[in-house]
Amino acid sequence: MADVHSPSVRSYNMSRIKGKNTKPEIIVRKFLFAQGFRYRIHVNNLPGKPDIVLPKYRTVIFIQGCFWHGHEGCKYFVIPQTRTDWWLEKIKRNKENDLKNHDLLIKENWRVIVLWECILKPSLKEKTLSDLIEKIIR
Repeated sequence: MADVHSPSVRSYNMSRIKGKNTKPEIIVRKFLFAQGFRYRIHVNNLPGKPDIVLPKYRTVIFIQGCFWHGHEGCKYFVIPQTRTDWWLEKIKRNKENDLKNHDLLIKENWRVIVLWECILKPSLKEKTLSDLIEKIIR
């Protein structure tokens, strides 16, 4: 199946995708700050460069995009119909890197919390964020 966009439109669309400071990240950061948590963001000397690091609780939070990290069974994880093999390989590498980085963090005695983009949508956001506090302070 051919791409529905021209190469220049596709290139522009892809260039607009952010890797950090995404809407889901901002939602979580604002919530944590309002609850009195202090954190660091995108700490590059930790494996995987976690989105949020709570040193006091020795906890890191990764906010994963459902598509980019292959959230199985999620309606937002739709495999593209063009360059399918390339995308499947890319997402597979992302998942492998996620597991490797999580394992390294756990070996360094960090608690790893993964939040998926889909559970930060308006209908689930409130419960997700209240559950997050429980995961951090336990």
